[in-house]
Amino acid sequence: MKSLPLSLLAAALALGAVTNAHAEDWFVRFGPTVVDPKSGNGSLAGGALQTDIKSQTALGFTLGYHYTPNWAVELLASTPFEHSVQLNGDTAADFKHLPPTLSLQYYFLPDGKVNPFLGLGVNYTLTFDVKERGPLTGTRVSMGDSFGIAAQGGIVFNIAKGWDIVADLRWIDIDSKIKVDGVKVGSANVDPLVYGLHLGYRF
Repeated sequence: MKSLPLSLLAAALALGAVTNAHAEDWFVRFGPTVVDPKSGNGSLAGGALQTDIKSQTALGFTLGYHYTPNWAVELLASTPFEHSVQLNGDTAADFKHLPPTLSLQYYFLPDGKVNPFLGLGVNYTLTFDVKERGPLTGTRVSMGDSFGIAAQGGIVFNIAKGWDIVADLRWIDIDSKIKVDGVKVGSANVDPLVYGLHLGYRF
């Protein structure tokens, strides 16, 4: 399943090599981005502890390139997100993560003032700076990095020559293995919805 986005991205690169003479359209976008983990993020210690990861907002930014007016490749990055983890309702840890995502996108109305698009790609989430709190104080908690697929939908509003407002929604497959004092106790199934409202510039 996770090989499908890689195959699509490879196809996009091949398409770009053929059609490069027809379109050279770079874009950058930046603005607030909200990572909203799904409700219920799995359990630890054989089901004894239910995990809940809270939402967070950071500054997101993207760099993209149109190989044709309809097809583009986009890289999503951001400032670090910081989340709190609750175990059975008690805050047990804080952690930060960076979720760079590479997507192949299809734009339906490239010449329109309103241009909807869909995207599919791959995500690598880097987790770091885990801080133990509450019931986990005095232990050493680690959270593993994650590799998964990402799906996207959005709308580009052309507001002026070269300038856009972009609203998009992503779903990202993020699963992080959790260890306490070096022993794996379960996984956090984050699988968030990611909301973005960005100002874009085309050049």
